[in-house]
Amino acid sequence: MATMASVRDGLVAWVARRSVTRWLMGRIGSRALSLLPDGALVPLKRDGLVPAAELERMREAGPIHRLPMPFGVKVWLVTGQPEAKKVLSDTDAFSNDYARLGAAVGIEQTPGGLGFADPPDHTRLRKLLTPEFTMRRLSRLVPRIDEIVTERLDAMAAADGPVDLVREFALPIPSLTICELLGVPYADRDRFQELAAARFDLFGGANSALGAISESLKYMEQIVRRERREPGEGLLGMIIREHGDEVTDEELAGLADGVLTGGFDTTASMLALGAIVLMSDPAARAAVKDDDRAVAPVVEELLRHLSVVQVAFPRFAKRDLVIADTEIGEGDVVVVSLAAANREGLDRLEFDAARKVSAHLAFGYGAHRCVGAELARMELRAAYPALLRRFPDLRFAEDRPSFRAASIVHGVDTLMVHTR
Repeated sequence: MATMASVRDGLVAWVARRSVTRWLMGRIGSRALSLLPDGALVPLKRDGLVPAAELERMREAGPIHRLPMPFGVKVWLVTGQPEAKKVLSDTDAFSNDYARLGAAVGIEQTPGGLGFADPPDHTRLRKLLTPEFTMRRLSRLVPRIDEIVTERLDAMAAADGPVDLVREFALPIPSLTICELLGVPYADRDRFQELAAARFDLFGGANSALGAISESLKYMEQIVRRERREPGEGLLGMIIREHGDEVTDEELAGLADGVLTGGFDTTASMLALGAIVLMSDPAARAAVKDDDRAVAPVVEELLRHLSVVQVAFPRFAKRDLVIADTEIGEGDVVVVSLAAANREGLDRLEFDAARKVSAHLAFGYGAHRCVGAELARMELRAAYPALLRRFPDLRFAEDRPSFRAASIVHGVDTLMVHTR
């Protein structure tokens, strides 16, 4: 799944566009979250796995709402599915380009990558990545993914007492898979986990998130320079061999960083939260454990139901426009609630393992839809049945998992389980 920017980072950028002084930005940057009204965080709130009741009330009341923000900043939340698709697919009316805002807020390195680019740059860069994420290319990773899953299950089986499913299973699987995909050193996996996770926790502060971006990009630039000299068999080496000087080192580093952060925390959260659902639902648990044909549809329902990426990249309106009879001004921030949009049109909002999900927005929509969607599906389809078959008596060791309080990517910090 693609790299996500926090609502607060979008707010900072928007304020900069309105020519607020750098002095003010320096004073409020690390404390911006505390200045936000409680209502502004509704899209990021959950009651365990379920989106906040207030978000559901907003969705039922209408497809678009203005969030309460300080300093006169206009931020609109889209909760309706048709409206969400319109915003996510309209690159003529909305911009994702954060790079041109960096100087205004004193950021030396902006995130780069697909998620923060507009056409024609986005179109050109996505064409470089797309062939590497086809099922044909990704199929080479299937044996390695199975090995990684088995290694993690062996480690869990060897542990005495309860084990943390997040640390021992959910985090290592996507981390090691992405290391394999990119061709980066295995020894750096722990630092990658720290850098990737730091971007999504709003309580870490703007400086923490931006520092994680900068440090990760610097490391990726080192990897790219190494690959330029001796292209390997990973994604970076393939792009360099096939496209050479068509792509710069900076662009490659941004793409690699986007793959890391977009595919790490999102998949790790899906693995952990999905395990919670499966342990709590006997029918779904049995289906995934005993019937290979049931795995893929259950994964799709989990993706829709959990919507771990709660909101899409903030968009900036390029011009005055109207969404669902609501006037949006040029420069306004528009945020799409993927969690709300994925609940529209359902008779029952609860997880339903038998539901036939024809389409959902868990991976986004339009030009910025997650380029790594199929890789994420491969990991989930391999991990869930392997976990439940290896540990048929898997159960919670604590009454309540430690859920994140407010994060772009919903998840749990720990998930203690008994394996036997």
